[in-house]
Amino acid sequence: MTKHLPDSVTAAARRSFVFAVASLAIALAGTLVVPAAHAQALPEFADLAERVGPAVVNIRTTERRAARSDGSPEMDEDMLEFFRRFGLPIPNQPSPRGPRSQQPDGEPQQRGVGSGFIFGADGYVMTNAHVIDGADEVFVTLADKREFKARVIGADRRSDVALVKVEATGLPTVRIGDVNRLRVGEWVIAIGSPFGLENTVTAGIVSAKARDTGEFLPLIQTDVAINPGNSGGPLINMRGEVVGINSQIYSRSGGYMGISFAIPIDEATRVADQLKTTGRVSRGRIGVSIDQVTKEVAESIGLGKPTGALVRSVEAGGPAEKAGVEAGDIITRFDGKTVEKSGDLPRIVGGVKPGSKATVQVFRRGAYKDLGVVVAEVEPDRARRTAEAETRPQATAATLGIGVSDLSEAQKRELKIKNGVRVEVAEGAAARAGLREGDVILSLDNTEITSAKQFESVVTKLDKARAVTALVRRGDTVNFLIIRPAR
Repeated sequence: MTKHLPDSVTAAARRSFVFAVASLAIALAGTLVVPAAHAQALPEFADLAERVGPAVVNIRTTERRAARSDGSPEMDEDMLEFFRRFGLPIPNQPSPRGPRSQQPDGEPQQRGVGSGFIFGADGYVMTNAHVIDGADEVFVTLADKREFKARVIGADRRSDVALVKVEATGLPTVRIGDVNRLRVGEWVIAIGSPFGLENTVTAGIVSAKARDTGEFLPLIQTDVAINPGNSGGPLINMRGEVVGINSQIYSRSGGYMGISFAIPIDEATRVADQLKTTGRVSRGRIGVSIDQVTKEVAESIGLGKPTGALVRSVEAGGPAEKAGVEAGDIITRFDGKTVEKSGDLPRIVGGVKPGSKATVQVFRRGAYKDLGVVVAEVEPDRARRTAEAETRPQATAATLGIGVSDLSEAQKRELKIKNGVRVEVAEGAAARAGLREGDVILSLDNTEITSAKQFESVVTKLDKARAVTALVRRGDTVNFLIIRPAR
């Protein structure tokens, strides 16, 4: 016997059922629509790669030097394993079928591989200074496989920007973006030649802006995969504009570990424009040694918050001293720009044209004071490299690997020493011993060093097969280093 429910109950049940079905339909519709919306929001890199890729180049450098006795290049095991694992030809390796022979001295040998990008249709290519540093020849390979021998227009070590030119016209170029519009979390891509693999595209996001890594410029931090060979290639935003030059990575292994850095394109363009016009970069200086302002110091002197740059010392006779800047001052503004941290000051001063007059605001004994300073010029890289070549004792090139320059009287007074020479180049045996650029050599083989010329004279009299003891000053400390010539 079938039991019937009252009509009122049946009607209520029908309404509940209809409402439940409608609610379920709406919910299902929502779950179907949301993923579709997200799918449309996912970045599309293929069009960017096609549009920008033709303007990205591979840069190959060579140098003329004697080959190793086995004829093979200096390549570590990790790099060799990479080429073996992927079945790639190992650069400059001798044939396994025949004996290894000594290559003639002076033959061009591949020195390195990097990347770059064309920003002038008439053949101007931007890259990193370290990509071409020390190269005798530079070759640029386009995406269409055409190769050109490039002419170096100029390189700036402080910003790590270089400009080279190939003799060609009508080349594809990149578009320059606005770094100020770049946002943390924004998608970016890199195109370059990691390990020599041309036109490789990697992607990631902007991790931080204006990252102070101790370099002259504030860098863009990303998580884009950057490896050896990517250096000099472009960092590109989702509008297809170049916003940086991939320059370096943070790594404990030598390979990518999730943190990479790029030079902001606005800074790089300013450098490139100067290199194009004069072949060098002119920067300002005022002659101060600075440090960070700690929270404790800021509170104790009434500054409030830790901001500005603490002046630790003032160069005798320099622009800052003439302007009245004193040790212990805290520089809070320069040329109308706020100095938030000590690293800001050299970048702000460096951007001021030498010879210009600027206003420097200092915090001194509880009060702010404005001083007028005439900005001097930082020694140009080209002049510095020329000085290095002139002062470097040629007799040490194959044995000690040291290049030195004379100290100025001001530097001697600052270091409180009477004699010594500044190390400008430390390579080979000197580098292995721990000697660095900027060290001061006080004595060599128990002979006091008074000048670069006398240093060269002492070196020429050394037994080149015997280890040499150098008394070296670094900062406020001295130490003895044993330099053992290569055998």
